[in-house]
Amino acid sequence: MRVVSGSCKGRALKAVPGMNTRPTTDKVKEAIFNMIGPYFEGGQVLDLFAGSGGLGIEALSRGMDHCIFIDRDHKAIQTIYSNLKICHLEKQAEVFRTDAERALRAIVKRQLTFDLILLDPPYKKQKLSTLITFIYEHHLLNQEGVIICEHSSDVNLPEQIGSLIVKKSEQYGHSVITIYESIKDGMGE
Repeated sequence: MRVVSGSCKGRALKAVPGMNTRPTTDKVKEAIFNMIGPYFEGGQVLDLFAGSGGLGIEALSRGMDHCIFIDRDHKAIQTIYSNLKICHLEKQAEVFRTDAERALRAIVKRQLTFDLILLDPPYKKQKLSTLITFIYEHHLLNQEGVIICEHSSDVNLPEQIGSLIVKKSEQYGHSVITIYESIKDGMGE
């Protein structure tokens, strides 16, 4: 597992020890960022089920300004800190050990919004539609922002949630990447 492109290209990232996380492969990571970027001129990222932090770090490497990493697993949090240090990105990151729902409520209180939201929950515990609905209802995604969902091929996500619509959906083996974006002028209505 490595950083595929950008300022940290080629840096090897550590995986979370144990079998509880499923890191996104470099091939899928590259495909994701080719669909939405591949590079950025700043922006805010939320990596909600961060695992090793690989997706959020990739976004920072490709030009995003700041990323909030969330994971509830202690080993994942240690791995994220280690990977941020490897890439010298500590100053562009906040890392919190908590569950997704609690993190989203805290983000609402802080009145934060994001240009990119990464949702890659454990396949057996996915509540993606509920999370996306919360994100939409609390206006956490900026107007030009996107939500990336990585999920198993047996999960069917709705084509539209509020003013968020599926821009693209691609299958890679047992994984599917679904990208939501807001309908123009839809967020403020």
